[in-house]
Amino acid sequence: MKSILMLMLAGAIFSTPLCGQYESDVIQTSEGELEMSFIGHGTLMFKFNDLVIHIDPVMREADYATMPDADLVLVTHEHGDHLDMTAINHIMKEDTRVVMTETCMEQLEDFQANVFKNGDGGTIHGIEIRAIPAYNVEHKRSNGSPYHPKGVGNGYILSFGSTNVLIGGDTENIPEYKNLDVDINIAFLPMNLPYTMTPEMVADAALAIQAEILYPYHYGQTDPQELVKLLKDEKGIEVRVRDLK
Repeated sequence: MKSILMLMLAGAIFSTPLCGQYESDVIQTSEGELEMSFIGHGTLMFKFNDLVIHIDPVMREADYATMPDADLVLVTHEHGDHLDMTAINHIMKEDTRVVMTETCMEQLEDFQANVFKNGDGGTIHGIEIRAIPAYNVEHKRSNGSPYHPKGVGNGYILSFGSTNVLIGGDTENIPEYKNLDVDINIAFLPMNLPYTMTPEMVADAALAIQAEILYPYHYGQTDPQELVKLLKDEKGIEVRVRDLK
């Protein structure tokens, strides 16, 4: 089944500008078009039918006073390049739903959000959302503590009809990727040192996940072409490089 979907995705994806500024890819899912816009770093925006989904919106990547209002906002963890309440407040409307971690909420006062821990899930505005682990194993601060401790941050799996999109958040090639209970069609995996993964680690994670389309993101000064080289013989994985430094 995945091979059939891979052909559909490969034939349906094309790039368009968002307001002349941000590159986007559009795919046809079983339930309608999914437009994925690459804002920068770990920041993304999805449009699915009439829904607008912002992922880790931050002002350093875009002027959110000018961005479309959100139906759904997902925040992977509490670091300032992922959690920015100024950006979120700009895109809030009456029925906007926000999903974030418990540690995010500990930093905020008088703000209402859905708190998801690793393993939690639910359906919001018709989109099935699952929170998965996102953490460091190897990369640590000078005091020995990981940049992203286990159990604190989230990755997310979003289901758009039969198309499943994995948003890695800040993570390494964790063993949980080998035991996902759902086929992943599109994956966004972070690749920058010392906070997330090397290209070799992303390649290892990609082989475990086996997504048809892989977007390296949050890659800073790391050369994404190194990942392209590592996976060049993997015919079932297409690496798509977009401007997500």
